Amino acid sequence: MGVRVVVVDDHRLLAEALASALKLRGHRVLAAAAPASGAADVVLSRSPEVCLIGTAAPAEPGMFDAVVRIKRERPGVAVLVLGPVPSPRGIAAAFAAGASGYVRHDERIEGVERAMAKARAGEVAVAQQLLQGAFAELLNPAVEPDDEGSRLLQLLTPREVEVLVRVAEGDDTRVIAAGMGIAPSTARTHVQRVLMKLGVGSRLEAAALAARTGLLERAGDSPG
Repeated sequence: MGVRVVVVDDHRLLAEALASALKLRGHRVLAAAAPASGAADVVLSRSPEVCLIGTAAPAEPGMFDAVVRIKRERPGVAVLVLGPVPSPRGIAAAFAAGASGYVRHDERIEGVERAMAKARAGEVAVAQQLLQGAFAELLNPAVEPDDEGSRLLQLLTPREVEVLVRVAEGDDTRVIAAGMGIAPSTARTHVQRVLMKLGVGSRLEAAALAARTGLLERAGDSPG
């Protein structure tokens, strides 16, 4: 049986892509919207069973204010957070706000569906390895927390970073080539190298990973 669901993310493209995937699998998507901070308004107007909220910064102060409001005004709605590999603080913040679960952004659609079913049934939906990782970090904190966005950025050359930014903006190969002053075949090669280095299979996955980990923001802060 399909789930009545609302999908909200700071990146509208990601919200709409996930919504489309869920529709194809028989779920009733009531809305796909952005930004995540407006999730409460969407939920209150649509009354779903489950709300999926995507975030790139689960530990950021105030990130889950919308979750708090949803649980206060629509306690029957289960909220699932989709985000990067979280810090213990990020997991704690999500559950303290009233979330029913936390799902990694690179989870397969089947995993998202399983989490939705658990949340709708009133169960906690979080992968065991995420909890184990959180406890391990709490017990043995690293001197410098792992920053997935910075780590991924170091894998790419400046040229590849520029390609990734253009991919995330929705540019196709011809537009990328024209914008960078290179041949389409060269642009295509750059795109394939970016996908390979990031360990993803499509441009959409690359854009999603870049957005979720804050890689694009770090790219903008990098010199030259």
